[in-house]
Amino acid sequence: MTEINLDEIKLKELLKAAIVEVLQEQKEVFSDLFAEIIEDIAFSKAIKEGEKTELVSREAIFKILEKEK
Repeated sequence: MTEINLDEIKLKELLKAAIVEVLQEQKEVFSDLFAEIIEDIAFSKAIKEGEKTELVSREAIFKILEKEK
């Protein structure tokens, strides 16, 4: 087996290059992943905000939705 000697700087450069290459080749995968992360954060914030508000009956919500039609 061949021994490879890499200094820390060269190893960092190779790692960065590999990460950039993966990101460029898999743009759609990472785009979808980031979109899901952003949606999860938004839902989490909405849930926390909703926990601070007054409870509303199901019937009241459906009345409002029916008016919107």
